[in-house]
Amino acid sequence: MSAKRAVRSSILAVALASLALTLSACVSTPPPAPEQMSRTQVETAPADIQLLCANAVAKASGVDSAKILPVSSSKIDSKTYQVELDAGGKKTSCLVDTDGNVKSVEPV
Repeated sequence: MSAKRAVRSSILAVALASLALTLSACVSTPPPAPEQMSRTQVETAPADIQLLCANAVAKASGVDSAKILPVSSSKIDSKTYQVELDAGGKKTSCLVDTDGNVKSVEPV
């Protein structure tokens, strides 16, 4: 085998190895099952429940309701939601049941 042929073989081997590494980096793992996704684990409060809390916070704090924004919400039990709100820069928590009765409004 000549020196030129050995160099060509080496270059070809390096090129094939590089191609194999490049292609292996393109293989992605399948997405997790829906029950393993973090966003499916927490049930958020419906929009009307969040608005009830926003109105309750506006009354309790005296802050203009246009400045009160729901930040997050979650279902605590089968009949109760907790809504976290930003009332003009003040963090507030509201508990409301599925019938729309506000149970509490408290600063966080």
